[in-house]
Amino acid sequence: MHITDKVILGGERMVLFAGPCAAESYDICMETGEKVKSVCKELDIDYVFKASFDKANRTSAGSYRGKGIEGGLQILERVKKDLGVPVVTDIHESYQAEEVASVVDVLQIPAFLCRQTDLLLAAANTGKAVKVKRGQFMAPEDMKYAIDKVRGAGNNNVCLTERGASFGYHNLVVDMRGLPVMRQYSPVVFDVTHSVQQPGGAGGTSGGQREFAPFLARAAAAAGVDGFFIETHPNPSEALSDGPNMIPLHEIDDFLKMLKEIWAVGNKYTQL
Repeated sequence: MHITDKVILGGERMVLFAGPCAAESYDICMETGEKVKSVCKELDIDYVFKASFDKANRTSAGSYRGKGIEGGLQILERVKKDLGVPVVTDIHESYQAEEVASVVDVLQIPAFLCRQTDLLLAAANTGKAVKVKRGQFMAPEDMKYAIDKVRGAGNNNVCLTERGASFGYHNLVVDMRGLPVMRQYSPVVFDVTHSVQQPGGAGGTSGGQREFAPFLARAAAAAGVDGFFIETHPNPSEALSDGPNMIPLHEIDDFLKMLKEIWAVGNKYTQL
């Protein structure tokens, strides 16, 4: 998947999608992005900045959603220019695709919406790269059909993301067998931080168990994936969205060093 002329997911280089969950402010996005970019440069990792302009699938109506499409895209546009890196963000409605694609390089389809045909087609028709999260309710082999929808619209720039499967209430598990299964259809990204999320498990908001993130990340790296998705924040306890499962920014250096070492070994063994 070509994100830019120089950043290719599914090639010989590890790709990282990382940033705060929500584009809370330009300052938080830049503080996070500058740190992650610096570490990625040191480790020879291709970096794509991530933040959401709108968190449209929050558990409670009172939860923070973001700056909205206008304010959020303004932040993302500034960050893209000032950091000098590609940007990925979510879309939730078909009408958003064209406007968001005018700013970002990758359109992310949220897990809950991975079967929404019109949304997938709208994203595909922008010509931008499309990153589809596997729904918590979807079998890995069934994600082939989401890929087919995007490619059927004439856009071959598409990948899948693993983020865990529902296992009872408020809990997710990751079946590592799904990584090579989905990798038959497209490049695959492992979502480290949402895989340790506890959906709706904190009384109207989602909880998380970030202490397990290193274990799942190492397992995915060893199994073989093309990239990683990590949400990180200068102070997760004060983050306005998904704080319990985000990696503290001051830990990202050691986290990525660990991940790159294992990925370099695991990625040699990619076929079923």
